[in-house]
Amino acid sequence: MKKREVTFILVSLILGAVVGGLIGEIIGTYLPPGAAKTLFTQSISIGFETIKVDFYAVLFTFGFMLKINFMSALVLLLVIIYFRWWYL
Repeated sequence: MKKREVTFILVSLILGAVVGGLIGEIIGTYLPPGAAKTLFTQSISIGFETIKVDFYAVLFTFGFMLKINFMSALVLLLVIIYFRWWYL
C-alpha cells in the first residue's frame, strides 16, 4: 500500500468515528427514555485525563480521550468492511 492510501484510510476511520458518534447523539436526543435511548447515548471513554506540567514560564497540557458509542463503533466497522472489500 502506498503512503497516500494509508493516510486516506486513517482519515476515513477518524471521520467515520466522528460522524458515527454525532449520528448516535442526534438519534439519542429524539428517542423516548428507554433501552434504545441508552444504547445510542451511552458511551465509553478510553484514554487518560489531562495532565498539566507547569514550569515557571511554560505550561504544558497533555491528554487523550476517545469517546466511543454504539453508532461510532458501527460506522467504524462498516468503514473497515468497505476498505477490506475495496482494497483486497
